[in-house]
Amino acid sequence: MKKFYMIVAFLIPALGFAQMQTGGNLTVFSEDGDAFFLILNGEKQNDVAQTNIRIEDLPQPYYSAKIIFADKSLASISKANLMITDADGKLMDVTYKIKKDKNNKVKLNYYSMIEVKQDFMPPANMYVRQWGQPQPQYQGGGVRQTTTTTTQQGTGVGASLNMPGMNVNISISDPDDMNVSSHHQTTTATTTHHQVNQQSNQPTFSTPQRGCVNNWPMNAGDFASAKKTINESSFDDTKLTTAKSIVSSNCLSTDQIVQVCNTFSFEDNKLAFAKFAYKYCTDPKNYFKVNNVFSFSSNKEELSEFTQNGGQ
Repeated sequence: MKKFYMIVAFLIPALGFAQMQTGGNLTVFSEDGDAFFLILNGEKQNDVAQTNIRIEDLPQPYYSAKIIFADKSLASISKANLMITDADGKLMDVTYKIKKDKNNKVKLNYYSMIEVKQDFMPPANMYVRQWGQPQPQYQGGGVRQTTTTTTQQGTGVGASLNMPGMNVNISISDPDDMNVSSHHQTTTATTTHHQVNQQSNQPTFSTPQRGCVNNWPMNAGDFASAKKTINESSFDDTKLTTAKSIVSSNCLSTDQIVQVCNTFSFEDNKLAFAKFAYKYCTDPKNYFKVNNVFSFSSNKEELSEFTQNGGQ
């Protein structure tokens, strides 16, 4: 029995060590809310264009990266050696930012680098994928936990560990004592994610709870750039897609939402955006102002009913 318990004592920390991520992480986000596809070493990472993408557990120090925008007017970006390590060659959690220069040309710039953390919680607007894992893929904002099941019966112990890219099953029994009464105990912790709709050809946007995380609207400079990006779209439907992409990554005031609504030519798109933006508004008590963008009373009534029902 003593030998048996020594084995169990060794097994428990070994399982904990096995859960640790061994690779680096890469996050790429668009400062201006331009949806894009990310390709690493020739492998497409997302089937639906996103504005904020995180690829986890990358085993190599460098990757060949290509970014293709949903807006075909934006030139694609290629980078031969996208670095995932620090100066000492240690795999890190690295973030790169897509932004536009004064000539409206998109560039990929280094943004930040930190050590890899095991308890990272992705924000609601982040698209997360484990490197090398098949579909389906997941949107952030869920509860990130691993699934661990431990079973003890008689003088034997079994353990099953399930993680992205790893499945471990261990069973140990003690042949010295077969008359011990049996005891069975199972503990399970599950993972919760928001699954991305892979059937749609449009970006899939997450919906936060009432209010914004920081409760501050976009500053004047960022909002002016965002509105300029929306206005540069040739078609109303493209404007709507771009506007949703921007607002899903930011908070807007009622007055800013009114300005975005006025960029649309058709009232149906104004109404669609006004409904979508409601949950990202920093001052919902003033949302009655948005009614002024509509010419038809039926649209005003529909939006009022929508807000009175809490955005449902």
